[in-house]
Amino acid sequence: MEKYKEVERSIIKKYSKQIYSKFTSAIREYELIKPGDKIAVCISGGKDSMLMAKCMQQLQRYSNIPFEAKYLVMDPGYNEINRQHIIDNAEILNIPINIFETQIFDIVANVEETPCYLCARMRRGYLYRYARELGCNKIALGHHFDDVIETILMSMLYAAEIKTMMPKLHSTNFPGMELIRPMYKIHESDIIAWKRYNDLQFIQCACKITEKNVQGEDGVGSKRQEMKILIKKLKETNPNIDINIFRSIYNVNLETVIGYRTGNIRHSFLDNYDNITDVND
Repeated sequence: MEKYKEVERSIIKKYSKQIYSKFTSAIREYELIKPGDKIAVCISGGKDSMLMAKCMQQLQRYSNIPFEAKYLVMDPGYNEINRQHIIDNAEILNIPINIFETQIFDIVANVEETPCYLCARMRRGYLYRYARELGCNKIALGHHFDDVIETILMSMLYAAEIKTMMPKLHSTNFPGMELIRPMYKIHESDIIAWKRYNDLQFIQCACKITEKNVQGEDGVGSKRQEMKILIKKLKETNPNIDINIFRSIYNVNLETVIGYRTGNIRHSFLDNYDNITDVND
């Protein structure tokens, strides 16, 4: 059996519960794909986006929702080894990729503050632009369950606000375009298990900053890595800590929140204080 067929079989058989069922569940619950959509499936070359591409191929094959998919690889300045590794993996996995080039890595390499944030913003802009040129109305990114949890914690601990990574968003700068995250419910540990089961090797973050220094100047790596370590530590005493964090964003009790905002409008608990009573007295 060809390698890509073995990989596809593992997605819908061995890892059906952990991966494919959660993939289709997110698409249904968040209404990520509608009939007639033309989706740019954005592939960075890492495990998450490559798995997303294979799941999207399976969905096209078995779903009753008619949609098109284009598999995009943006080369932001990969070295030749990483670029070829992406091309080789796409061939092994039978993913018909479209590659286009930018110079993002060269630009952000000289940025001292928040280079990763700038890189992500620039990548997204280029992906929207190229996807629109191909006639797509959506781009799909490979962010998973752990990314969502880590984003919530980073927002609280470093940005002093409570917000999450949404499963879908309308583009601000590209009207009519939408971003979707079909991997939203899939745990990173299951993606790693799938990768190892199929003996697949993917690139990680391949920017020039990472190539020079895997860890940050303080010796501990990125803020996101810091969140991974924190969650792992918390799970030692509560194995469901990540699931509880995820569920909490579905259960925000506004009656016990001091303040919140919608857009630029801020609200205070004092606005409706006279109508709030102590249910425990």
